[in-house]
Amino acid sequence: MAKKSLRKTLVGKAPKSTASTKKPSVKKALTKAAQGKAAHKKPVAKQKKADAEAFAGIAKRWTAAQIDEAFRRFQAQEPEPKGELKHTNPFTLLVAVVLSAQATDAGVNKATPALFALADTPQKMVALGEDRIRDLIKTIGLFRTKAKNVFLLAKKLVEEFGGEVPKTRDELVTLPGAGRKTANVVLNMAFGQPTMAVDTHIFRIGNRTGLAPGKDPLAVELELEKVIPAKYMLHAHHWLILHGRYICLARKPQCEKCIIADLCQWPGKTANTPP
Repeated sequence: MAKKSLRKTLVGKAPKSTASTKKPSVKKALTKAAQGKAAHKKPVAKQKKADAEAFAGIAKRWTAAQIDEAFRRFQAQEPEPKGELKHTNPFTLLVAVVLSAQATDAGVNKATPALFALADTPQKMVALGEDRIRDLIKTIGLFRTKAKNVFLLAKKLVEEFGGEVPKTRDELVTLPGAGRKTANVVLNMAFGQPTMAVDTHIFRIGNRTGLAPGKDPLAVELELEKVIPAKYMLHAHHWLILHGRYICLARKPQCEKCIIADLCQWPGKTANTPP
């Protein structure tokens, strides 16, 4: 059945057809719909152009009411979002976040159980030594540099912070391998501070949707902190990261599954109604 006819079938306006040819096509279409494959995608070239316009700041900005509604929906869908990096305390969280730079959480989670079983405190990590750390994390990208950073940050924690993970951004960013994003993740997840850790997913969402356009991660971070209601800030970065990781994908955004599709201002979106 032609695509035009199939779309008419899905909305109850099927062209005249015999039962023998109609039923299998409808069943196949409904299966695709259940898998999130039914929405008609705009050509990749058009989506790329839409992204370019969005990253140039052309996307229409959201109103305060729209922003509040978006985060109300995120909260209703997942009241207590959790980070996906495995950890047991603030120190192992810090190490996991440092290791996750230019790597996937899943990849980090495969390597850290063995590492943390041997060294879950700065003192134990220093005693373990850089060479042994390197052997334990060699499945992670840039493992040599990361092993050195993990050893040095543990050493600095012991020598300058009494073996404790500091609770301020200014102190955290002085640790080897720990930048602003790392500091924000640790402050939020370990110490319950309402920080905004902007990774590639949040940077994309902020610009693509018009929620918080910015030329760099810091600009997006500061804009999000300004526009997101305080009552949502504690979990906001998790909601946005998960949304970017599983729905608002870089290459194949799943607009038909997006709970904020009607609010999104991206000119390349393929759905205007939330599921």
